[in-house]
Amino acid sequence: MRQSNVHLSLTILLACLVGCASNLRVASLQLGRSLNADSTVASHTTRFAPEETVYVSVITAGVGSGTVGVRWMYAGRLMGEPTKTVRGAAATEFHLQSAGGFPLGDYTVEAFLDGQSVGTKSFRVDNQR
Repeated sequence: MRQSNVHLSLTILLACLVGCASNLRVASLQLGRSLNADSTVASHTTRFAPEETVYVSVITAGVGSGTVGVRWMYAGRLMGEPTKTVRGAAATEFHLQSAGGFPLGDYTVEAFLDGQSVGTKSFRVDNQR
């Protein structure tokens, strides 16, 4: 009886290792100036005024969990590198804002899933939207 319990436990463990593996992936990156209630981007754009908040939404698909992060860059300088834990299909929002307004110029935001780069979006801050 004890041997069959051990065998059953090993079978269940093996099935979970094979069937429960994470296939979480990033489906898309959205960039814009406002969000919907579900954290997807409502107003897509790549041009922002200096006083606007910049939003990026990392859209994940599949099952499992992981760490989603973004790296905000301007003129070769790191402006921020926040991370969030995500489980399954979701829209994970990050934003960049500046009380004094952003300097004019070109920026990038790079997204990561579990430390691996999954995409980059470029955007511009200027006085003409």
